[in-house]
Amino acid sequence: MLLLATCAQPSFYHGPKSDHFNGRRFFNPDGEQGTGGDENKSLMQLIQSKVVERHRVWPESVPVTPSVPPRRVAGAAMLVTWIGHSTVLIQTQGLNILTDPVWADRDSPVKGVGPLRVRAPGVRYADLPPIDLVLISHDHYDHLDEHLLRHLWARDHPLIVTGLGNDLRLAGWGIPSVARDWGGRVSVRPGIDVIFDRAHHWSARSTDDKNMTLWTGFTLTLPGGNLYYAGDTGPGDMRWAAEAARHGSVRFAILPIGAIHVDGKPSGNHIAPAQAVSAFETLHAGTALGVHWGTFELTDEPIDLPPRLLTQALAQEHIAPDRFRVLEAGGQWSIPPLAPSSSSPAPR
Repeated sequence: MLLLATCAQPSFYHGPKSDHFNGRRFFNPDGEQGTGGDENKSLMQLIQSKVVERHRVWPESVPVTPSVPPRRVAGAAMLVTWIGHSTVLIQTQGLNILTDPVWADRDSPVKGVGPLRVRAPGVRYADLPPIDLVLISHDHYDHLDEHLLRHLWARDHPLIVTGLGNDLRLAGWGIPSVARDWGGRVSVRPGIDVIFDRAHHWSARSTDDKNMTLWTGFTLTLPGGNLYYAGDTGPGDMRWAAEAARHGSVRFAILPIGAIHVDGKPSGNHIAPAQAVSAFETLHAGTALGVHWGTFELTDEPIDLPPRLLTQALAQEHIAPDRFRVLEAGGQWSIPPLAPSSSSPAPR
């Protein structure tokens, strides 16, 4: 989610033109560039929506009981912990993996302005085990927490992977990272790779750097079935899920279900729960966790609407609710192995 910033601009990515890069800015190759949300707002509209207007619909806070994850989870066992918003800790194969780690109190670069966090992080930073791998989907403030990343890099020196251009921003903060285009691959260790998947979104961290860094989803290849993280994505042509499914069987998917617009024109930047269920089916995933809800009040949706709509969508598709869950912040889930019928790679 974009909020106003006045910080100095970093260097930006320069490279050959492609079907989603015009030589200066990235774009969605399926043509739809967002029909709502902050992407198409003018400077004055951003000020109005982020500073002047306050939804005042959500509670000031939701009680959270933080959990203390184990230091490591060995072998094929997989334990996931929802920390909040799109931040998930995945522990498997002796690796500790974080998606879009955000511990910030606000979705904002400015103290005292912007949506407050209503759910505290489900794991206190002091209780966070050593992190080996960080997946950063894009540069919006509710997904890229500079303060947290500085501390995490100093403490653990994890492998940080992200889309093109974000590595230059992170380097300006003294944080090394590895950036790739969609379709790129980074080796974590033999047999475990990060593959960069297309997502349908946008990027910006201030008012004049729109779409100058690449947004992305991720597949992590793992023995016993892949991990898929969609990042922040709108529906677009919905083919991004099928593209990710080509990498092989998905044991566990992390899919956004929130920040939809209840009143007014729907946003093309975020999928609704029914679309997340459609992606779940396209992926042929064994299990999935719904994220990007209930932490920062980003739109006019009631705080509990995404889980309710998810329950309805699963029932309509006759999918067992224990396969696609939401958790409370700090909630943990031991992911079951893939069923034998799901263990073979998807056709290419």
